[in-house]
Amino acid sequence: MFDGLSSRLSGILDTLTRRGALSEADVGEAMREVRRALLEADVALDVVKSFTDKVRERAVGAQIVKSVKPGQMVVKIVNDCLVEMLGSDAQPIDLNAVPPVAILMVGLQGSGKTTTTGKIAKRLTDQYRKKVLLASLDTRRPAAMEQLAILGKQVGVDTLPIVAGQSALQIARRAHEAARLGGYDVVMLDTAGRTTVDEALMAEVTEVKAATNPHEVLLVADALTGQDAVNTAKAFDGRIGITGIVLTRVDGDGRGGAALSMRAVTGKPIKLIGVGEKVDALEDFHPERIANRILGMGDIVSLVEKATQNVDQEAAMRLAEKMAKGQFDMNDLAAQLKQLEKMGGLSSMMGMMPGMGKMKDQLANAKIDDRVVKRQLAIISSMTPQERRNPDLLKNSRKKRIASGSGSNAEEINKLMKMHRQMADMMKMMSKNKGGMLSKMAGMMGLGGGGGLGGMMGGGMPQIDPAKLEEMQKQMGGNLPKLPPNFPGLPGGGGPKLPGLGGLPGLGGPKPGGGFPFGLKKK
Repeated sequence: MFDGLSSRLSGILDTLTRRGALSEADVGEAMREVRRALLEADVALDVVKSFTDKVRERAVGAQIVKSVKPGQMVVKIVNDCLVEMLGSDAQPIDLNAVPPVAILMVGLQGSGKTTTTGKIAKRLTDQYRKKVLLASLDTRRPAAMEQLAILGKQVGVDTLPIVAGQSALQIARRAHEAARLGGYDVVMLDTAGRTTVDEALMAEVTEVKAATNPHEVLLVADALTGQDAVNTAKAFDGRIGITGIVLTRVDGDGRGGAALSMRAVTGKPIKLIGVGEKVDALEDFHPERIANRILGMGDIVSLVEKATQNVDQEAAMRLAEKMAKGQFDMNDLAAQLKQLEKMGGLSSMMGMMPGMGKMKDQLANAKIDDRVVKRQLAIISSMTPQERRNPDLLKNSRKKRIASGSGSNAEEINKLMKMHRQMADMMKMMSKNKGGMLSKMAGMMGLGGGGGLGGMMGGGMPQIDPAKLEEMQKQMGGNLPKLPPNFPGLPGGGGPKLPGLGGLPGLGGPKPGGGFPFGLKKK
């Protein structure tokens, strides 16, 4: 969503950082460009004016540290003001109340409200170990209650039984009583939506809120609707009083203005963002991390969190034991491919890496197709258990059978086998010579010096030099995310290694000799 804005702002700020000294005129010219970029991104006019005035005031009067260039100081000021605009601190859903905690979901029809209700229920169940009850109050939209019941089954959460003929208020009271008697921690009330904000919708929601006294009133807004989403938030907040916002379709190609304007206009925090269609595609909204992404600094903290949540530690330990013996079969390769899918695919991971924003054009021209991973998993699934354990058995006749069963061709099967042989050879080399193997693997995979995510099979995250990290923080005004002492990969930090995170060959591309992992190519 923020790609266009990120590209514009990065270009403007890069021009400043290349200059040795900055005058007030330089800052004024840059702020005019920033103002134009924000307006084109559909950010509210009054928010843009407040932002640029704040940056200009701080930049002109800023005391420049000796070790920091004036342009870099302006980048820090822009980053700080972006964080303030987005809300400074992350504010997750508040469950600090006497159970059952009532959460009222409101929003317009088509904003993804019912789906988001199911996603939040799964999140509360899986991450917070809460017992959740879902209830649909939508008596107007056909099959709305059935949709929530199906979602409940998908995410493993109980839903209130449907009783025909009841009003939204009656259902809300019945849900609250059922949650109290059933020992539920949270009861989520999914209200009806309309195509526009109308009096009937507001009256019904107001009535339900008065009867249930919800601890949280979350507005679900579609980020792709731009300023309409901001106007909707203002209308709902003015009439019923919301406590937070959930932005959906943040992974879309919208211009990002809604996310940047929402907090400043309504004064209410964005608590969660929807980043995909899957039931687990929901993330906490961290203003500092979003600001870092917009300015091209990446989001390593979120990447590590995602890896920690998706890595199966027991499977990783078993793989590490096999690696120590120099063993690596097709089952192990399939496990690595599935893990990559769980983390959102290669494109999602690369988007969180620092500096990737400046490679946007190269990545766009390369047209990375994450569907290749699905095809490779299909190929492995079409093999017999014996063939997966011993790929050397795969001769022409077997390849024809596998190609027919997986909808692939001999070329794709050969590429997969070549990739497996490369990784298996590396495993054998590591078992014989553990010292210095990471740099050799990086060289083989086009990573250059062992940096990056790829090829770190068994080694967890890449090693981070604390001195260099501290220097980067000073240059950026100390605004890079503070990493905990047990951050994976910090030498001497005692942090947990993430052996399942690596094994992604060729993640150094696109660059000469780097190539793309898993045989990824242009669509």
